[in-house]
Amino acid sequence: MANRSQAPTDRSPGSTTAPVLQGGWLTRGVEGRFSAYLPRDGEVVRWTEEPDGRWSGPVSLGGDGLTPFLAVGQGADRYVHLVGLRPSKGGEGHVELVHSVQFQTGRPAVAWRPIGHSNGKGPWTGNPAVTVDAQGRAYVFMRNGGGGLSVRAQKDAGGWHPWWDLHGWGTDPSPVAVCNGEGRVELLTATDKGLLRYVQEEAGGRPVRKDVLPAEVTFGTLAAVTGPSGHVTLFYVDKAGQVRAWSQGRDLEPTVLGEAVGTGRLAATRCLIDGYDCTVLAQQSADGRLALAAYPSEQETEGIQWSETGDAQGDLDTVLTRGLDGRLVVMSRLGGGSLLTTRQKAAADGLLLEGWRSIG
Repeated sequence: MANRSQAPTDRSPGSTTAPVLQGGWLTRGVEGRFSAYLPRDGEVVRWTEEPDGRWSGPVSLGGDGLTPFLAVGQGADRYVHLVGLRPSKGGEGHVELVHSVQFQTGRPAVAWRPIGHSNGKGPWTGNPAVTVDAQGRAYVFMRNGGGGLSVRAQKDAGGWHPWWDLHGWGTDPSPVAVCNGEGRVELLTATDKGLLRYVQEEAGGRPVRKDVLPAEVTFGTLAAVTGPSGHVTLFYVDKAGQVRAWSQGRDLEPTVLGEAVGTGRLAATRCLIDGYDCTVLAQQSADGRLALAAYPSEQETEGIQWSETGDAQGDLDTVLTRGLDGRLVVMSRLGGGSLLTTRQKAAADGLLLEGWRSIG
């Protein structure tokens, strides 16, 4: 087997070179059941929530020598797109991107197929991100060898367009890809000069780079949500340790929400709290616990207050989503690879969580 050591393995807080879980790796099917995906021992494994609420798994989805990285995106059709990195043949230290799809909860995924590398052949240059537009086409973004961004998009009739060079320079190794309320794809990232946004101006088109907005951004902390207005809001930690929100579509300048509780990546989603549409943020705190904060969606002047939950852990990857009933669902991968989950209590005032439980 080719050498897999070319993918960095540093897992220190705030690291920008560590292989990470990108996107919504906890997904919800059309019937409301959840699936969780992790890279493990050269393949992707999946856990599935059963109708009685118990979890089954892990089940192998294959991969044939994947590095310990996975990006996940889900479209309105609820199809789950998986993107991994695999050592490429004939190139020591080189990797290629591979793609698979799961069409139904608990069903097998299609065979992994290579989609190449933004530089043709090359080493790890960053953590790819994937999102899906309103027509169900996947868009895979990757930082290229020049430090800019490239994207490869699915065609309507099957197959993939060639890699499109979106240009740019010195970008964050872990960009964020989302679909806005119009069903068009956006890519958000940062450079040492500030915030950078790419957006489709027409369905199926190549994303267009907008001007850099001057800002001091801590790489490796980005998260984004599409709000009730249909516009995308990016969250990040600035160099002073403050959490900020920025939405170019809403003409929202980078706005301080509050102090960060840690140094690592943020996670974000929307859910219902006391019947109101709210945005929830998560970050691992300095003492190792998971902290959550919420505010009414797109009302950034309300600010945030953090509340810690669970036990202290050495390292957490956390994803937030919501169920069919609008309640928050949280899942964290511990440093050893086990999974813990909790969800918002039903019929409770405020953002109260059930007890944490292990699923694998």
